[in-house]
Amino acid sequence: MGVMRLDLAMRNIIPVVMAGVLGIYGLIVAVIIQGSIDPPNGNAPKYGSYTGFAHLAAGLCCGLSGLTAGMAIGAVGDAGVRAVGSTRSCL
Repeated sequence: MGVMRLDLAMRNIIPVVMAGVLGIYGLIVAVIIQGSIDPPNGNAPKYGSYTGFAHLAAGLCCGLSGLTAGMAIGAVGDAGVRAVGSTRSCL
């Protein structure tokens, strides 16, 4: 697409940017979870089961929603790129 029609190359990069944003969401959740875990100390309370399952649920929620959103962005982005490439009426 970018080789044949250089004017549309930047327009078709939008799905790539949106997929990158999903990765940044996962990174933010990972940093928040990592920041809430304290290093082991003799007197401090340990990392309990409740906290572990809460962090697992947060990671799964972010990961699975990112996975499905990425699949949707890929499907819609593919259709959009093909539509823009085949006709000028979409502009």
